[in-house]
Amino acid sequence: MSDLVHDLRMNAGAFSPIVEFNAQRHKLLALDFTDANKELTHEVLNDIDKFSRYIDDRLTAAGALYGIGGYGEHRTIYSLSSLFDSEDPEAEPRRLHLGVDIWGKMGTRVHAPLGASVHSFAYNDRRGDYGATIILSHELEGITFHTLYGHLDLDSINKISVGDRIEKGQAFAAFGSPEENGYWPPHLHFQLIADMDGYRGDYPGVCKFSERSIWLERCPDAGLILRW
Repeated sequence: MSDLVHDLRMNAGAFSPIVEFNAQRHKLLALDFTDANKELTHEVLNDIDKFSRYIDDRLTAAGALYGIGGYGEHRTIYSLSSLFDSEDPEAEPRRLHLGVDIWGKMGTRVHAPLGASVHSFAYNDRRGDYGATIILSHELEGITFHTLYGHLDLDSINKISVGDRIEKGQAFAAFGSPEENGYWPPHLHFQLIADMDGYRGDYPGVCKFSERSIWLERCPDAGLILRW
């Protein structure tokens, strides 16, 4: 177990909710984006309106406020974008998801889980990418780590500067529309990063399955902060 994972577990009660959620009143729905989900056909995945309706219909049917899941999931959906493929058609594509996705309504506010400073931000606007992205830097028990928030609205990155202080619980971003978030149904990609390794405004959120042990160590389960 890494020092970061140990400290996150020891401080499990110290984090503010990432999105507004009350376990007494709200339901969550686990969503599966692997090959086991036969409803996610290429027709659905390649039509943003159909893909968005699929998410909305599943949440409505379950009476759930949010869909949740994805950490360490080997995902079918990344076949919709060449972003996750190698230039060599024979090479292994990236399909293993390194963050936790929270699927919900466009405009859903995103809150800082603990005090932070803005490390970097960017508009990663290729189809299938993060769209508007913010990365925060935190310190916990003397350890510096980072959290990445992808698929935000553009206003989220237009109103901040590198180095800005973000207080614990502060709403600093919101879920973006498909036109702003890389052409995905509205959701948040939330990811823990132990070491940014020189990246700014971006960090891999998907890796090759064969390299999963390396990348899952670099990016511990964001559920350690979410606690859902």
